[in-house]
Amino acid sequence: MPPIISVSNLSKTYASGFEALKRVNLDIRRGEIFGLLGPNGAGKTTLINIVCGIVTPSAGAVSVGGHDILKDYRAARAMIGLVPQELTSNAFESVWATVSFSRGLFGKPANPGQVEKVLRDLSLWDRKDSKIMTLSGGMKRRVLIAKALAHEPQVLFLDEPTAGVDVELRQDMWQVVRFLRDSGVTIILTTHYIEEAELMAERIGVISKGEIILVEEKAELMRKLGKKVLTLQLHEVLAAIPAGLAAHRLSLAANGRELVYTYDTQRERTGITSLLDDLNQAGIGFKDLQTTQSSLEDIFVDLVRQK
Repeated sequence: MPPIISVSNLSKTYASGFEALKRVNLDIRRGEIFGLLGPNGAGKTTLINIVCGIVTPSAGAVSVGGHDILKDYRAARAMIGLVPQELTSNAFESVWATVSFSRGLFGKPANPGQVEKVLRDLSLWDRKDSKIMTLSGGMKRRVLIAKALAHEPQVLFLDEPTAGVDVELRQDMWQVVRFLRDSGVTIILTTHYIEEAELMAERIGVISKGEIILVEEKAELMRKLGKKVLTLQLHEVLAAIPAGLAAHRLSLAANGRELVYTYDTQRERTGITSLLDDLNQAGIGFKDLQTTQSSLEDIFVDLVRQK
């Protein structure tokens, strides 16, 4: 099946000379949740704005559902819903009027049933007659999603969708995202909450300094790049790591009460057996141990640092 979004050799250089994107190539599969991660200024929002027709590319090509974003702008844009970072809506309009107007912007005929469905799906139906100015920040964020869905797009961009949203509401919105994906909507998610991408996305793309440095299935990324940490709780406090253990590259934690050993799960040997032997020879005893898997945040930080 062809990708629903295809980005080919995309570059963007602003008048100031700043190169925001450098020959980006990326395909988004139909029906997936794709997590786009990157530090501030990496080019995430520029990439989204180009695909959505807000910013003009300097070079390269982008198609959405087979429609070129420049040559067939209307058809391409009609397939896309965008939820921006900024909370921008007419403060004096009602929720119903705001969402209905967004549908009309794309030339869609009035459909009160569709607007009602969107508002109910986003738990906004009880506030349909409320003015935007009376809503909480989290509710305003939901209205932005409702506006983006009013014209029944096949692709939904969520640019930092839960910024400033409390934990409970954030979890509710994750459920909404899953529901949308299950209904056939392709979702591209950018977020500063790494755990959000780890929980929601099926594939992860990492962008740094305008370049895509990695695109990988989330599970495979965790498997290939994830490291495990072995933490040993010691019987006695260690002031320093003995010289005889230097080869294991250990670190002390908990004020000398713990030894921490990091190892690569992909290597043929983890080194744990030799570590335990050397600890025994050094007369260092431990009362408990535990292992933890590195998180997507650890992997992300390592990738960007290497770049």
